[in-house]
Amino acid sequence: MKEKRYMNLAITYAVLAMLFGVFYREFTKFNLYSGETTLSFIHTHYFMLGMVFFLVLMILQSLYAFSNTKTTKAIIAYQVGLNITVVGFLLRGIPQVLGSELSSAFNASISGISGIGHIILGISLLMILWNVRNAVSKKQS
Repeated sequence: MKEKRYMNLAITYAVLAMLFGVFYREFTKFNLYSGETTLSFIHTHYFMLGMVFFLVLMILQSLYAFSNTKTTKAIIAYQVGLNITVVGFLLRGIPQVLGSELSSAFNASISGISGIGHIILGISLLMILWNVRNAVSKKQS
């Protein structure tokens, strides 16, 4: 049953990746913007850290049955971290496209938001990998 949950999450993040890819393309085209923007990172983050990550977890779950209560909490934290990171990309990318000047306080707060998202993402990723490692070790012994 947990494999289905991971598959559903992979599908969810694939849809989000496509939606934000379209948003990036249309928003920049509508605003006649051709420069660099952090909006372009959302598409790849959702595909790789969302869809691909959960597809890999689905395969690992079917091989090693690693999921437990701790894993569930870590996966929730992982998703929170990923989505906070995406909010940081949006908060920085939209003003980039619009040509808005950010105050130093707002700029720093966006960096803080992105940093918190990355920290949560990194710690929860390590927690998930640790749970997978324990399940692999248990199966091999």
